[in-house]
Amino acid sequence: MKNSVETVVCLGGTFFSPSLRDLGFEVRHLPLARGEILDWDGVRRRAGLEPDLLFYLDRSLPPPIVGLETLPCLTAFWCIDSHIHSWYPAWAQGFDLCFASLKDHLPRFRLRLPPERVVWLPPFADHGHHPPAEPVEPEWDLLFAGTVDPETTPGRAAFLAELGRRLPGLAVRRGVFRELYPRARLGLNIAERGDLNFRVVEALACGACLLTPRVEHGQAELFRDGEHLFVYDPEDMDGLVRLVEELLADPERAARVAEAGRLAVETAHRPIHRARAVAEAVRGLDAAAVVAERLERAREIRETYLKLVYLHWAEAAREPAARAAYLTAAKH
Repeated sequence: MKNSVETVVCLGGTFFSPSLRDLGFEVRHLPLARGEILDWDGVRRRAGLEPDLLFYLDRSLPPPIVGLETLPCLTAFWCIDSHIHSWYPAWAQGFDLCFASLKDHLPRFRLRLPPERVVWLPPFADHGHHPPAEPVEPEWDLLFAGTVDPETTPGRAAFLAELGRRLPGLAVRRGVFRELYPRARLGLNIAERGDLNFRVVEALACGACLLTPRVEHGQAELFRDGEHLFVYDPEDMDGLVRLVEELLADPERAARVAEAGRLAVETAHRPIHRARAVAEAVRGLDAAAVVAERLERAREIRETYLKLVYLHWAEAAREPAARAAYLTAAKH
């Protein structure tokens, strides 16, 4: 294992792969089919090279890589959905470096991994999220853009039903954010699980005057209430209705805050900003020493952290090949 990182295989999400290229890395992207499980030979075969860094960008799938503890290159995991998957922190211990999008979850990942190798990497907006080239005449007072299903998102569905009864100007739509948000005077975000979700940054990037719930995970460090967006208490429907009515009555204030929020995204929350954070973390490591330490402790890492994760997925998997892959990973 050499000590510098030049070639990167990004597994799963694309996210900021092009920006890593802009920073001087040779990058190969390997998309993942649902149910696909790769080992080191599979990675090398599909990438056509042996990477210096294998970087899994969260796709909210069962573990798509096995044999983590024995991989001969530096490894990293960008964890987005730790509010959904309780097994993520244990599985992450098989990597050399972990990035987490939810700041308050960082301590959960500091088991084997030391604090300096568990890094906050907040949500951002890709360049597909932007305001329209020409102004659009708003047609809705308040817009929620996203999926609403009483079966899969019951809290969101109930919340919007109650809000709609009190605010007839509420619209609920699905589609391309940059086409939807400019058609609304105000944008609404809902964090059903209390997470700092990507919709916050993406809506701001599209020029929305955003109303978003008060959550932790570093939201207040990224955007200030009343300056870049407006924060509401999801338990206080009366307060949210008053806030909407106040902003509809003061469109200049809403426009001013919307523009400040958009500029904040352009300044610090685009793909290049997250790629720079990754590059700084990776290039700041003694890669050879980090990999050597993991390889020396491979059996301990597997037995302590990874085994139960793989046994769980061996039991949960429907496909015989997946069950066999996870059972093998659990054993050796």
